[in-house]
Amino acid sequence: MNKKILTALVLLTGFTTIVNAQDTKDYFNPLSFGVPTLTIAPDARSGAMGDVGAATEPDVYSQHWNPAKYAFMYSKAGIGVTYTPWLKKIIDDIYQLYISGFYKLGTEDRHAISASFRYFSIGRIDLTDDNGNVYSDVSPYEMAADVAYSLKLTETFSMAAALRFIYSDLGVVGYDIYPGSAFAGDVSGYYNNYVMLGNSECMVGLGFNVANIGSKISYDNGITNNFLPTTLRLGGSLLMPLDNYNTLSLNLDVNKYMIPTPPDTRTMTPDEKDAAMRDFYAISPVSGIFKSFSDAPGGFKEELQEIRYGLGLEYGYDNKFFVRGGYFYENPNKGNFRYFTLGAGFNMQVLRLDVAYLISTVPSNPLDQTLRFSLSFDMDGLKGLMR
Repeated sequence: MNKKILTALVLLTGFTTIVNAQDTKDYFNPLSFGVPTLTIAPDARSGAMGDVGAATEPDVYSQHWNPAKYAFMYSKAGIGVTYTPWLKKIIDDIYQLYISGFYKLGTEDRHAISASFRYFSIGRIDLTDDNGNVYSDVSPYEMAADVAYSLKLTETFSMAAALRFIYSDLGVVGYDIYPGSAFAGDVSGYYNNYVMLGNSECMVGLGFNVANIGSKISYDNGITNNFLPTTLRLGGSLLMPLDNYNTLSLNLDVNKYMIPTPPDTRTMTPDEKDAAMRDFYAISPVSGIFKSFSDAPGGFKEELQEIRYGLGLEYGYDNKFFVRGGYFYENPNKGNFRYFTLGAGFNMQVLRLDVAYLISTVPSNPLDQTLRFSLSFDMDGLKGLMR
């Protein structure tokens, strides 16, 4: 099989295992799921702060992180576009395109509808025979489209629900591999209030998002059914004014995949291993959510290893210029994604530009040097310019 096809299969059926787990003392047992591109931070602002977003100040890209935040947007409507050249250290034509937008309903400023579209392309792959002759080409891709409704239940708390359609086409002819599709939903909440710290009035944000609760997805006509990356994300944020022009925000996200842990098959016979994996793939998505908190072969210690952390800082000047930094940590036995992030943003009333850059702390990490570009527009500002 063409080497690039192998790379595509790894990327689109679970790239958590491609990061080098060097110097790990315990069992390397990452979680396995389909459509891993659903987990990619889509925007440069959150991507520059260690992939946090459950409780950060609301923006047009809240659809991925916590759509309940849209109910607290000051603007009536907005739209944003992010382009991410992905895994450039492996292949030079992989990218993700993400579009997100929202609209506040009515005059009470309590309701909002939002939507997003994600397209992840693996590029064009030439298919060759045993002699290296090209006889065809394919273009693997994944996509997801979703809509959400958010409602402000009180002056300080909102909730939202989202519905998502997912499609994954590995583009491979033969090998018993076929396109897969699935449906999923999100449930999220967001708390936002002001507190006095010393002489400063600070904004506190708390948020949660249970994302990608849905059906399984299959790439072999139902023989093997893969879990979606159902994720529980909890976040906290503190926005502090330093003076009349300068602000600083501290943001923390904690998240865990709510899917079962694969069984430890190291000491099993081939027949026992096959039976264990059949039982694993037969687990329903709902059962998998509940099992995910207590089924790790290594017990509670391994369950703790499945928790991932993101920490981000954002400095803002006059709400026009921003500098950001962050760190993301995943246990070496569960995928070993560990990296620093940097970025900046420019807010020009109608238009906002954000850039993020990733610096891996793990050798051989294909995510190293990932760059994101986000461009968003405030519809209220555009209407003001057109008057």
